[in-house]
Amino acid sequence: MDYLISLAQQPAAWVALVTLIAMEVVLGIDNLVFISILTNKLPAHQQKRARMLGIGMALFLRLALLGTVAFIVQLTQPVFEIFGKGLSWRDMILIAGGLFLVWKATKEIHHHVDPPQEGDMFEGKKAVVPSFAAAIAQILVLDLVFSIDSIITAVGMTEHVPIMFIAVIFAVVVMLVAANPLSAFIERNPTVVMLALSFLVMIGMTLIAEGFGAHVPKGYVYAAMAFSGLVELLNLFARRASSKKKPPVAGA
Repeated sequence: MDYLISLAQQPAAWVALVTLIAMEVVLGIDNLVFISILTNKLPAHQQKRARMLGIGMALFLRLALLGTVAFIVQLTQPVFEIFGKGLSWRDMILIAGGLFLVWKATKEIHHHVDPPQEGDMFEGKKAVVPSFAAAIAQILVLDLVFSIDSIITAVGMTEHVPIMFIAVIFAVVVMLVAANPLSAFIERNPTVVMLALSFLVMIGMTLIAEGFGAHVPKGYVYAAMAFSGLVELLNLFARRASSKKKPPVAGA
């Protein structure tokens, strides 16, 4: 208790907490976009439950990993070398998660660009809706990848575990609040779905690059995402304004 009181009296600790909360919230956006897109493919009565369960698992994984910080830090130690590049368990997890994200996002993009047509012999295969268990399993895989990356980043920013716990819990609460509105917004705007899937491809490629030791500044990635999102938002406003200006159809 004395440790927590003394920590609360340190201005540097508050600065670290605010910075870490902001970072965790931003990192959580990637996870939330994936969860929203995946759960929107489920039957309507399962979507909200899948989102809450997926985000709950993200919180559980992050808190569980924080309890094993010493072990998590060891994941950054090289295990073996490929072409002179040492790969750690963290690197391999990031590469595997990045590949999965690129594959999943590319598959979803293909489904939106070339939807199944009536009489298509592959219609049944292409139009398969994932089961609830399959959706949760895919969310769990990405939760694990994002959680490990998030915790290792947090360890690099502060040595105080209570600060990490508070930042993680706050970020997940933000995800819980934003989950349903974000999913509804994505569902109502098909062009936003394509933009979000493109973001997931970029994030997947970033994870792969990070796994192979090519550091990609997060600021550049999120600046590009913010700019693209702003352009798409302006397009949405323009389309709505245009639809309001259309004259009524004669005889309607």
